[in-house]
Amino acid sequence: MTEPRSDLGIRLARGVQVLFEAMGYASMTEVQLRSRRRVDVMGINDKGHIIIAEVKSGPADFRSDTKWQEYLDYCDGFYFAVGEGFPTDLLPDDQGLIIADEFHAEALRPSQEFKLNAARRKNVTLRFARQAATRLNSK
Repeated sequence: MTEPRSDLGIRLARGVQVLFEAMGYASMTEVQLRSRRRVDVMGINDKGHIIIAEVKSGPADFRSDTKWQEYLDYCDGFYFAVGEGFPTDLLPDDQGLIIADEFHAEALRPSQEFKLNAARRKNVTLRFARQAATRLNSK
């Protein structure tokens, strides 16, 4: 069972979504992967490129996270998203970095490029679309 995200995490995710939209990505929060893990924010652009942001509300949140590396197999780009004042030296240097607040975000470090194979890309894209449609229809 996953724990509910903190209020700060929810606010940071909103800022990440603003950034993803500016980058040309449709995004959604709390996307469940085939592995049953949930990513904080996922975006897909019109070319099918998939990016993920893992939101960290504080150092303890990062230190207790043992699952983020599993997300690398489900995207073309991966970012940590944190609030201003987060000690970014705790985060791996080889992953993208986003500084966010509730209203906007900025990518301070680009993500390395990962390449999904065609079958995984199709699976992730279809899961994203089905979850989006389910959420839209439940409102």
